Amino acid sequence: MDCVDEYAHTSFDLQCLLNSFPGDDECKQIFSDIDEQLEQNATSIEHCIKEIQKEVNKQCPDVQLQTATDCCEWLTHCTYSMSKSPSIPHGDLIKFLKTMQGLLKNEQSQEEMILDLLWDLSRQSNVSLPSTLSETPFHFLSRASLHSVEDHSSMDVKSMWDEIRLHLRRFLVNRLQSHNEINSSQQKIVLKNQCIRQLLFLYPESEVITKYQNIQNKLLAELLQSNFPSYSRDSHLDALAHGYQSAMLKLYSMIKEDFSILHEILASSSTVKFIKETYLDTVTEEMGKFLENFCELRFKENAVRVVKTSKSSSKHRGAVHALVTPEFPQKGRNLSLSLDELRFLSQLIKSFLELENNVQELFEAMFLSVKTSRNTSGIVEKSNQEIIIEKPRPNETSTPSEQLLPVKEATLLDFGWRNAFKEVSLPMAHCITTTVEDFSTKILQQEQSERSSAVSYTMNLVNVQQVWQDSHVFPEEEQPKKIAKFCSDIMEKLDTMLPLALACRDDSFQEIRANLVEACYKVATAVLERLRERSKEVPSRAPLKNLLTVLSTAVYAFQHFTQYDYLMKETTQKPIFLVPVQRYQEFINTLQFQVSDYCIRVCATSILQDAESHHWDDYKAFYEGERCSFSLQMWHYFYWALHHDLWTILPPKLAQDILAEVLEKSLGLLASRYAQAHPSYKRTPQIRLDVTTILICTENMLWSVCTSVQRLLSPQEYKDDKIFKIHIHCNNLLTTLAILTSPLRELYKTFRHGMDESASDPLNSLFNQPLHWVSCIAHFYHSLLRTPSAGGLKAEGQLKLLLSQPGCNWNLLLETLLCNDGLLPRILLKSSKVSDTENNLSQGSSLIEAIFKVLYHCNYSPQLFGNVFVSYMEEEQLWDFLYNIPVCMESELEVIRCLRLALTDAIKGIVQQVIFLMSCGRTYETNLNNHSVPDCLLESIPKEWNYIPKKTRKREPSKGFTRLAAQAVSIVISKLPTVIACLPPPIKYFFFLSERKTSKNFIALKKAGLLAWNLIVIMCRIFEDGNTVELLTGVSLDRWSKEELSLICVCLESIMGEQSSPHQTTRKVMQSIEQQKPNWIERQLLKARKLSNECTFRAMEKSTVLAEGDTALELTEQKINTMVLDLCHKPGGSEYLRQIYHIMRLNEEYLKEQLFSMNGSEEKTLPIRPLKMTAMSVEDQPSAFNPFHVYKGFKENMLDQSAIMKWNWNWSKMLPNYLGLDKMTFSVLFKNRWEMRKDETLEEEEKVMLEHIKRICTIQNSSASDNTEEQ
Repeated sequence: MDCVDEYAHTSFDLQCLLNSFPGDDECKQIFSDIDEQLEQNATSIEHCIKEIQKEVNKQCPDVQLQTATDCCEWLTHCTYSMSKSPSIPHGDLIKFLKTMQGLLKNEQSQEEMILDLLWDLSRQSNVSLPSTLSETPFHFLSRASLHSVEDHSSMDVKSMWDEIRLHLRRFLVNRLQSHNEINSSQQKIVLKNQCIRQLLFLYPESEVITKYQNIQNKLLAELLQSNFPSYSRDSHLDALAHGYQSAMLKLYSMIKEDFSILHEILASSSTVKFIKETYLDTVTEEMGKFLENFCELRFKENAVRVVKTSKSSSKHRGAVHALVTPEFPQKGRNLSLSLDELRFLSQLIKSFLELENNVQELFEAMFLSVKTSRNTSGIVEKSNQEIIIEKPRPNETSTPSEQLLPVKEATLLDFGWRNAFKEVSLPMAHCITTTVEDFSTKILQQEQSERSSAVSYTMNLVNVQQVWQDSHVFPEEEQPKKIAKFCSDIMEKLDTMLPLALACRDDSFQEIRANLVEACYKVATAVLERLRERSKEVPSRAPLKNLLTVLSTAVYAFQHFTQYDYLMKETTQKPIFLVPVQRYQEFINTLQFQVSDYCIRVCATSILQDAESHHWDDYKAFYEGERCSFSLQMWHYFYWALHHDLWTILPPKLAQDILAEVLEKSLGLLASRYAQAHPSYKRTPQIRLDVTTILICTENMLWSVCTSVQRLLSPQEYKDDKIFKIHIHCNNLLTTLAILTSPLRELYKTFRHGMDESASDPLNSLFNQPLHWVSCIAHFYHSLLRTPSAGGLKAEGQLKLLLSQPGCNWNLLLETLLCNDGLLPRILLKSSKVSDTENNLSQGSSLIEAIFKVLYHCNYSPQLFGNVFVSYMEEEQLWDFLYNIPVCMESELEVIRCLRLALTDAIKGIVQQVIFLMSCGRTYETNLNNHSVPDCLLESIPKEWNYIPKKTRKREPSKGFTRLAAQAVSIVISKLPTVIACLPPPIKYFFFLSERKTSKNFIALKKAGLLAWNLIVIMCRIFEDGNTVELLTGVSLDRWSKEELSLICVCLESIMGEQSSPHQTTRKVMQSIEQQKPNWIERQLLKARKLSNECTFRAMEKSTVLAEGDTALELTEQKINTMVLDLCHKPGGSEYLRQIYHIMRLNEEYLKEQLFSMNGSEEKTLPIRPLKMTAMSVEDQPSAFNPFHVYKGFKENMLDQSAIMKWNWNWSKMLPNYLGLDKMTFSVLFKNRWEMRKDETLEEEEKVMLEHIKRICTIQNSSASDNTEEQ
């Protein structure tokens, strides 16, 4: 049955479903579509079975098939030979073969026609032409009317048929070889598949595979000859290794192509055997020859060196003789390999490992019936169960294997490349231990010598290089940024040796792995001891930065050996580096405590020891009360210097942990000291200024140590967290400021009626709210840290939190992009248009693509994508482009290009299905029209075959043309609702908003909607553009296919209303569809429009109050994390996020200015400037710490000390918050007020107020006096 038959089966592309985020309605549509297609396929199968029943019952009267089960059983057990075959006159058969032979010899380009005729005879007349003539006599096996010719003429028939087959074989082989020149892999696969199928029609499988194997062997030989040069003394090992790696990649592409060609034609075991014998065995053999030559030359060089040595030492002559004339098995054992040679061999092994893994993944993905095992030296092994049908079951009728379906016994694909390395395995095992120890010792000695000769004790640092791109053992936030150079050099060389251990399977390479592991143990111990030595030098001889370097280096080594353990555990099934990993972990914990403890002790014993500033008994104001204590400014410098070193050296997570601990402990120390201060009247304003300074500095520091908005705004949810303790210390400092420095009159007014016992409950007290101190200073100090009750963070706060992190925090980045209804993406999109250079213009387009891709996959917030890009389209006046999206233009706008690619990806499956239908129809029509069989050949066909020539069976061309177009249009319309259902919600919301803006001018949109309109328009543009079709499907269009696709485009445009008066052929197509399914097209278009709109309605319902643009607050941390994970699993997703973050960091000040101007009381539109953009591969090197820059920021941008002294504190509003304060705390703070000093002079009114408060606090004069004496 032809593929253009009305019962042709359909399929559903599940990839579009996996890439989408469908809701309930979309899922219903998708499953409904699947059910419908399953029903169609079932109907098609049922029809096929009925046709087979009729044909069998007609051709074989003795076999009567009543049910589908009978038909299936008959197909399983039937034989291709019949016991009774009507005879064919010998002369007729000879005449037919001679006519064919004459045409092939005397006429040109008759091969295709002959092949089509033979195939048509086999299909229509049930003639099974032989693929082998080894039998005697020669039989034409037929289900119709063929009989065995007489014995005396069998050789004539055989010789003629052999000549015909040979001629056709040459034609097909030449074509097969020419296909290797095609660049398009997909097109090459299709054409070679067709050639091999035709060859299998003429010859047995074994002969065809052997011939194709010879063709591929020649191609492979050319590849190996150009990329596998022989080894010589002058060979450059790095160039050789690079050549081998390149060859392995090309080799795998060849394997992949042949696998795609053969796995649909041959049994799985035959495909495995072909790939093994053709490619894997060949490359193994070539590598064996190369390594044999390598060993020969290396052995001769070693022998010559030994001879030269022996001339000066006669006592070693016997040993020299043994080395010069060894037995072959001893040759490899006596080789001495250098570090470069070991690294070269390791690179070769790495290339083979990658090839092995790639082939294994290929077979695992394509052969579901083949069991794979990574514990064996092979790739594919036969399962214990019978997973491939190779032999008939015992209870079934035995049938000759040639008459069964072409399935063979499964072959073990044993990629024995390790055997090629056996000769060098012993030398590698013997040399690897000493080589690793030598280079590690040399590097450590070099580090020691540089240390001794250097003027400074600062350790040499290097940036950490990403070794394992696909490693998920440690996330990016746990990976160090800089480490000691000596460790980097050692681990880099160890990494090059790692493939030697990873290649170990069973008994192969066991000794190499054991020796390498032993060497790694020694290296790990030596590096750890060196790090211990360097850590002990701090602080006596080395700066704190060295301790951070040692910590980062230890983390790097720990992660490296853990990664080794993970990679080797795949074959060992047990941890190998358990002891080194544990030792490094203990050392890291000790170092982390040492760093934190040292910083805190420095603060306590040095920085915060300020006798001049903290002379509280002084009756003179400190610098006229216009500056804070020196110690606080030094504390601020120390914090930011530590911040700089932590951010540039340590892993982000560890850096934040240490900095948060130092901040928390130092704040606790400050809170304790200021709570114990007993200042004089002149020094009381200094207490207020100092505490205010601490709070403002802490607010600025807090952004760096908080990893999420939740930890910043709701620290009470993490009560064991350092952030919560920081807020407690700040609230304690604010309490000290309020009780110790507030005017006595205000304090008396608040507390004259005593303490409020009911307010002492910590759950109800406003004082115990973590962000209470922020709200108190917010009246004077502009803070971006807004409490949840005040509306939470705005875009400026989100941006500051994001850029304060030590690295790119994906979750924070996405949350920042989504906040305030996508305010930051809007600014970036506007600024990307402005460019002063051509390079910036291209990078601006790249930024637009990155923003598009990121928001496009934010399925939990679809309105963001729609709002951002609809406003962009409105500003740029791009609506006209949206209604006529081209397939490809050189000067295409970036947003339109992104939309086109997104929609093209959605309809790719439909395009492939339509093109496949066209190719089937093209083959059928070509066979009907182009390859016309000459009359002389038709007349020579034996009448017993009852062959009906195609020209008598040919249908009207217009009828077949119309029928094919109708089927293609039906495919497009039937798939349209499902394609829309599988699209991400953001793109649907975008088209919904776009349609509302401009649908008045396009009446055609009322029928299907703008989204369906664009999908069909893009499909039409693709069908009209042969290059795009070939890119998507790998099929080149000829004139016939282009005409058919043009008709399909006209039909689709007619459906969408673009064609007001369609021509006659179009009307026939539409009438054909309408007759079969009345009003079906209208229903499908309405269904597509409904699915497009329902998603947007749900998004509008879920987005509650968006007037203020607080979209990010509606998204939980879990939803943000889900979207980030989904985005990072998309192709290029993490790179898009990294690019946006990179540009935001470069343009931090510009973005702050834009946000400030937009959120001010009077919105001022600042001029749009070009964005600073650099290449993504160039990392911004952080500058050295500059204390003057910190001082400038401290003085100008953060803290105006003279202005703070003039702050008018609203004590009447602030002090009532402390009515629920613990009495003991209040008493301790109150007795430290300046009025409580014995030598202070008070007015009578002040004395009365003081005594009243003292009675409330049950403070006795004697205790106050004692306290004064203590001070």
